[in-house]
Amino acid sequence: MTQQHISILVGSNNPVKIGAARDAIAQYFPDAHIECHGMHAPSLVAEQPMTEAETKLGAINRARFCQQHAIETHQPANFYIAMEGGVDQFEHGAATFAYMAIIHQGKLSIGRSALLPLPAKVFHALEAGEELGHVMDRLFNTDNIKQKGGAIGLLTQGLATRGSIYTQAIVLAMAPFINPAFFAE
Repeated sequence: MTQQHISILVGSNNPVKIGAARDAIAQYFPDAHIECHGMHAPSLVAEQPMTEAETKLGAINRARFCQQHAIETHQPANFYIAMEGGVDQFEHGAATFAYMAIIHQGKLSIGRSALLPLPAKVFHALEAGEELGHVMDRLFNTDNIKQKGGAIGLLTQGLATRGSIYTQAIVLAMAPFINPAFFAE
């Protein structure tokens, strides 16, 4: 019996995002050989998205860029996955989250992570133009936290991490591809 081969192209070179994509797909295909690569993919939104709409658009733009690159280079992948972290002000206060965009066989599925409440002073620094990772590094005296546990890891004492949240959101966004008959139009 031949082992199934699954290729994933992730719209980022961040090892946390690449690992989350690989881990999520491996949960659905535990016996498959999974090849997962990252690439720079522009979001075409602000460096620090400040709304849900902008964050979602950034993820979609990155996934579509990966798909287009694969078409142009004749190196198709089974899944094109992109993650975009953002913040927004909600009724209950400021929070950070991430959107997932997955393209498989020409179809797009969108997912979103859980919300992590943010301290008001962090949100104000973001409104002033800073990026979340830099603000958290300054507050917690860390270095490049966005390629490690992220703000999520810092604010939850490591009980949740950027990778764990991304993985969960990708698993959820995969539902239409795992159950295509239920999602058929």
